Amino acid sequence: MPKGNNYITSEGFKRLQGELSNLIKHERPNIVEIVSWAAGNGDRSENGDYIYGKKKLRQIDSRIKFLTNIIEDADIVQPNEKINTEKVFFGAYIKLIQDQKEKSLNLRIVGQHETTHEKHYISWVSPLGKSLLGREKKEMVSIDINGIHTNYTIINIDY
Repeated sequence: MPKGNNYITSEGFKRLQGELSNLIKHERPNIVEIVSWAAGNGDRSENGDYIYGKKKLRQIDSRIKFLTNIIEDADIVQPNEKINTEKVFFGAYIKLIQDQKEKSLNLRIVGQHETTHEKHYISWVSPLGKSLLGREKKEMVSIDINGIHTNYTIINIDY
C-alpha cells in the first residue's frame, strides 16, 4: 500500500498498536503453549487441541502481519489548529439530517482500517465519506448507494 493513502487518526493508530501488542505478548504465546502441550500428547492427526491450535496460530500470525503492514504504512493525521472548522475534513465529527426522515445521524470520518458501525465511524473513501469531504455546515449532500438516492444536510461539524 503506497504511503499517503493509509490515513489514520492518532486514536485509531493507538488502537491498532494495542491490538498488535496484545496478539504478540498474550494471545500468540498462549496458543503456542497449548499447541506445544497438545503436540506432546501423541498422535497429532486426531488431536483436536493441536489441530485447532495450529489453525488459530496461523490466523494470529496472519493478523500480526496485516497489522504490522498497516502500522508501518500509516499516515497519521493530526488535528490542526489552523483547520477551517466550518468544513468537513478527515477526523471530523459530523451531524447530518436525512431529508426525507428528518432523522439525525452522527458520524466521524476516519481511515479505512478504523471504521466501526458501533461508533458510526465511516471511511474517508466510502461514498458518503467522499461526498462529505470539503463540505460546509447547512450544505446538502446527495448520494446514490446501490441505486438508492439519499439527501443529507450537514447540521454540525466538530473536531
